[in-house]
Amino acid sequence: MAKIKSVYICSECGYESPKWYGKCPSCGEWNTMTEEIKESVKSATAVKKRVSAYVKPVGVDEISTEDEQRFDTGFKELNRVLGGGIVKGSLVLLGGDPGIGKSTILMQICKNLSALNILYVSGEESRRQLKLRADRLGVKSPNLLIMTETDVEIVAEEIKSLKPDLVMIDSIQTMMIKELSSSAGSITQVRECTNLIMHTAKDYDIPVMVVGHVNKEGSIAGPKVLEHIVDTVLYFEGDKQMSCRILRAVKNRFGSTNEIGVFEMTDKGLAEVENPSQMMLSGRPKGVSGTCVTCSLEGTRPILTEIQGLATQSGYGNARRMSTGFDYNRLSMLLAVLEKRAGYYFNNMDAYVNIVGGLRIDEPAVDLAICMALISSLKDTPVTENAVAFGEVGLAGEIRSVSQAQQRVSEAVRLGFTKIILPYHNAKNIDGLGAEIVGVRNIRQAFEALSE
Repeated sequence: MAKIKSVYICSECGYESPKWYGKCPSCGEWNTMTEEIKESVKSATAVKKRVSAYVKPVGVDEISTEDEQRFDTGFKELNRVLGGGIVKGSLVLLGGDPGIGKSTILMQICKNLSALNILYVSGEESRRQLKLRADRLGVKSPNLLIMTETDVEIVAEEIKSLKPDLVMIDSIQTMMIKELSSSAGSITQVRECTNLIMHTAKDYDIPVMVVGHVNKEGSIAGPKVLEHIVDTVLYFEGDKQMSCRILRAVKNRFGSTNEIGVFEMTDKGLAEVENPSQMMLSGRPKGVSGTCVTCSLEGTRPILTEIQGLATQSGYGNARRMSTGFDYNRLSMLLAVLEKRAGYYFNNMDAYVNIVGGLRIDEPAVDLAICMALISSLKDTPVTENAVAFGEVGLAGEIRSVSQAQQRVSEAVRLGFTKIILPYHNAKNIDGLGAEIVGVRNIRQAFEALSE
């Protein structure tokens, strides 16, 4: 293989230099020089060969998708997020906090796909460590090959030689190209390693699953650039101190990005949660103020979630606001609406909101339940235990309609709730399925209905 040449290019002005500078000589910006690979000039013969070998354009109607094959991972929840399974030739990036379960789920996929030839490449752990994890998870497969290597070029050559059915790389931050002077885990190394793996996967139609670490800001380390290269980006969410794990697709070229998978971490690995609503509501306190149940949609799946709110007298000059699992700015907006439009004053109160179970919810339909939990805590009045509330709250204090209201009602009734508080416009065409349906127009009407 020809030696790879690299240059340093300023990300601000594009100034190019053969060596690194702390300060760009052209624009004067600091720490903007990044290493880039610069291909050497190719001979005329090499160019002719490359041009003659390129793939000719074809009509879209001539392209067949009948032979598309997806591997069943053995996890219904993972298949749902992937859009039906692992597509041949795809590159899947799995990100998440340390200890969240990334390596665990990869090893469990190896167990479920024991009939396939799988190459597991680890740059972090020894063969003995991987063997111990495999024994703990009950992985016994003669078709599983373990490789501990950090040179991505050697890994690519091994993939070409073995031609396995599936490749797993844990993790991309440990892989490196020896010719590049930057250290493993840098943006240049991560990008070039991923590019090489991607071309190998596409050339040989081999699906590859890659683990990516998460930095302090919560995004995949090194790279938003990685998200543009790969076909699918999956994130593990949830507090690693809790058992619940949420698997969410951020990008998916082969399916929807609205679906989630719910898992529970056990001593035998990750277990699927087929009824996440029941799990989220387990241990819910009764007869206590500051709690309200809502129904949010994650893709096509309705999930009942407990919202907890706490309003307490502020002991400092400025009232404090905190939220876990919900957007802080939207919480501030809802508190302003409660004061201006509904007459519930929080200006000298600390306000806290928590989405139980480690979920992160961005859907506006949970606005009403958050307002109800905060008002319940402010007035120290418990809401009805068998009630569910959902609806978007507008700046005028009105309750606006939400999508898929019938699915939300059906899920609430299935779990035994008998009173549904929802927007007035949604209540017109809803089959209550035996539950009491209460359509409300504003926040005060909603709280009066919930406290009856």
